[in-house]
Amino acid sequence: MTSTLTSDLFARMIRAGASSLNRDRKVINDLNVFPIPDGDTGDNMFMTIRSGADSISGSTLCATSSAVSGGMLLGARGNSGVILSRIFAGISAGFSNLDTASIEDFKKAMRGGVAESYKAVMTPVEGTMLTVFREGVENASGDSFEDYLQSMVDAMEVSLDNTPELLAVLKEAGVVDSGGAGLICIFKGILSAVKGEDDGADVTESRMKKSSVNLDSFGPDTPLEFGYCTEFLLRLQTAKVGDPSVFDESVIRDYITSAGESVVFFRDGTIIKVHVHTKTPGDIISHVQQWGEFLTLKIENMTLQHSDASIKNNYPKPQQKYASVAVACGEGMVKAFRDAGVNCVIEGGQTMNPSAQDFIKAFDEVNAKTVFVFPNNSNIILTARQAAGLYSKSKVVVLPSKDPGAGYVAAASLDFSSNDAEGIERAAIEAMEGVSTISVSKAIRDASQDGVIVREGKYVSFKHKGMIACCDTPEQAALAACEKEGMADHEVVLVFYGEGVDASVAGALQTALEKACPRTEIMLADGGQKVYEYIIVLC
Repeated sequence: MTSTLTSDLFARMIRAGASSLNRDRKVINDLNVFPIPDGDTGDNMFMTIRSGADSISGSTLCATSSAVSGGMLLGARGNSGVILSRIFAGISAGFSNLDTASIEDFKKAMRGGVAESYKAVMTPVEGTMLTVFREGVENASGDSFEDYLQSMVDAMEVSLDNTPELLAVLKEAGVVDSGGAGLICIFKGILSAVKGEDDGADVTESRMKKSSVNLDSFGPDTPLEFGYCTEFLLRLQTAKVGDPSVFDESVIRDYITSAGESVVFFRDGTIIKVHVHTKTPGDIISHVQQWGEFLTLKIENMTLQHSDASIKNNYPKPQQKYASVAVACGEGMVKAFRDAGVNCVIEGGQTMNPSAQDFIKAFDEVNAKTVFVFPNNSNIILTARQAAGLYSKSKVVVLPSKDPGAGYVAAASLDFSSNDAEGIERAAIEAMEGVSTISVSKAIRDASQDGVIVREGKYVSFKHKGMIACCDTPEQAALAACEKEGMADHEVVLVFYGEGVDASVAGALQTALEKACPRTEIMLADGGQKVYEYIIVLC
């Protein structure tokens, strides 16, 4: 029986957890409340924990868990991924200053994971992965890691089965919580690593290969245009700072921010995690060593890493006062946001949630004192907020745009001539309040929701998570929804047709909408979005 948790064992646990989830992530995706092909919980959780596995480094449990936590924080995708990253941030905090951990240390760290995960969301909802993890930890027992984790998994499975009783939408859809199911997969993998049955080698082998570095792209006469991407974990030392628990890390943060660009800075106990772009990494390294010693250190010449022209164009521009960032899927949708004045569009959306790191890169690209962000999906807002919390170079304002329609209208209304950033934020929120967005997609299973009988293979129209109609064709579903949503009361209706929809068929829908509401201007565009045959914006 295992009585001590080491750095090596923790690394195997993380890899095995990722491996276990990877094997079942399609099953997790399919545990979707809505009967359309937009489930992505399994993918989001897997990519989040794999980011942690890819970041493994350090020779002590504290250093390794901190590296894993940092990787997951930056790699988090979707609400489930953000919550997962916060669980492991709490666990990592429980290992602060520990080279190894006893079972009692581990139990304490798990309780810390529960507390941190509940802090991740503004209004925790029971019947979700939060409940499954909390009840698993509360009901776990055992004097060895094997016994403790087995009892925890057993308790989590009982909790998962009960989630439909706590959350009516799950009961109506006939499914259990997908995030909770994903957590069970992860902890089954963690248990298998403790038992010596799985080391997560398949995840290690399946990592995306990094592109080869072209050494010829930086020759004897090449100017250092982009500087160095510098990353490190710094352990605060008592001999240098006194009591680390009362040390004010802002002195390091302020120095890093003044000495470089693209700063990501956060503290986990006595460990400082830094990412910075600088032309003089040696100066930074020498300076911060007055407060601690390095656990990990990586320096990469960005000219070698970013030698292609498209990446060069993303190098930070002179700082502007305001800028905007939005998430959109489909060539036409991306173009629409750019035409609306958005400075940087992250390509993603349903089933393709961007990571916190993707947002941070976008913040770097626009390089503004204040950045307004339109996530345009309720499952992306939490990730955007996590990225904003990690970013220190700009003030980042995440606007609560839950769909691309609301985000598009609000983005187009931004007035950057104002000197009042809070006024710009208020105006954007007000612009979103008058927008209704209807989505149309093909049903992948039978269901009964919101009084609408759904049949597999038919087309459903809905607003956010409220079902409106189920029809034989996407055009019929779109028309029915527009009528129920009072299209005639809106001056303008924007119709974005998706990937695979014939332009002539979409044109016929436009004609039908114009006939139904002759006083409403109907505008048609090829959005090219996936999953949804139509996204219809009632302005």
